Amino acid sequence: MQKEIQSEQAPTPIGPYSQAISFQNLIFTSGQIAIDPLSGQLFEGEIEAETALVLDNLKALVEAGGSNLKQVLKCSIFIKDMGLFSRINEVYASYFKSDPAPARETVQVSELPKGANIEISCIAYRL
Repeated sequence: MQKEIQSEQAPTPIGPYSQAISFQNLIFTSGQIAIDPLSGQLFEGEIEAETALVLDNLKALVEAGGSNLKQVLKCSIFIKDMGLFSRINEVYASYFKSDPAPARETVQVSELPKGANIEISCIAYRL
């Protein structure tokens, strides 16, 4: 049976979807962009800070589901500019220090919701 996961420490969905869903021992997050959960506003600034906010939002959802970033199995990253890859990767590596790191793909896209530069979703497990 699936269960909706909600966290006030992550942004409210901007469409007809859940922040995250759990099924058995897995957690599936919706894609997160750099929306400040308190103000509801999109962050505008350097890509490093934007990436950190996205990852903080993901962390809040995974933790609300009873897990943590060490138990993330896979991430999907969508970025508007592949030229930012190394800067994004540096921030990403500071959040996922476990060995092995999660599986992932990074895809360049032409546009993201609200004009964001990066969106990340993940799948994690609970013990």
